[in-house]
Amino acid sequence: MTTVLEIKDIWKAYGDLQVLKGISFDLKEKEVKVVFGPSGSGKSTLLRCMNMLDTPDKGEVLLRGESVTAQDADIDGLRTRIGFVFQSFNLFSHLKALDNVTIGLEKVLKLPRDEAVERAHRAIDHVKMSNWIEHYPAQLSGGQQQRIGIARALAMDPDVILFDEPTSALDPELIGEVLQVMLDIAKEGTTMIVVTHEMGFARAVSQEMIFMDEGLIVEKGTPNHFFQEPKTERARRFLKRLEVLYGSEDE
Repeated sequence: MTTVLEIKDIWKAYGDLQVLKGISFDLKEKEVKVVFGPSGSGKSTLLRCMNMLDTPDKGEVLLRGESVTAQDADIDGLRTRIGFVFQSFNLFSHLKALDNVTIGLEKVLKLPRDEAVERAHRAIDHVKMSNWIEHYPAQLSGGQQQRIGIARALAMDPDVILFDEPTSALDPELIGEVLQVMLDIAKEGTTMIVVTHEMGFARAVSQEMIFMDEGLIVEKGTPNHFFQEPKTERARRFLKRLEVLYGSEDE
């Protein structure tokens, strides 16, 4: 199976704080990986280094064999192929839902307006938001805003989509609608890396889970591995804490 992303020995510090300490793994075509771990473990920084929102101090990221981190890399061009869904939605408040999706197609991919609108409609329909295309972000719930954020990423037809805790800013009753969209596109074969603590989602669609702590990959394995018998005491304690907070997935 084709390798889409290669993460090679990524290090990142902010001043004296070493956030990432040599992270390495690969992502294959149509694969879903879930990255989880305590706050401050480096998960979000890792995602941001993958598309150069943050520049790694050391290491390399390859997208289908092309270096994202090289000094002469076409970062803008490469970013069009790496979708990003943010925790805080990051929609343009002055644009309607439809225009939040078309803007990247027109400004970045340089598509004609009619083609951009057609493509945006398909993506918005995919996330079941067609009835809200004329609404501004302030007129949408958090879950609806995040679904438009996912549509914006899908419309660009990227090689991979990175999700940075996409449900953590949502009220509990809105989480399900976003997770259902993510489940649907994962099962359709979308290549994804998802930072999340939603273990039901991880169990349903991920091929591999990566547990991070203090800037390191502590343990990797299938969902069955983590839910049945994680090897490290640190992973066991963290999963037990999630179970206390959110309930057992077996309930």
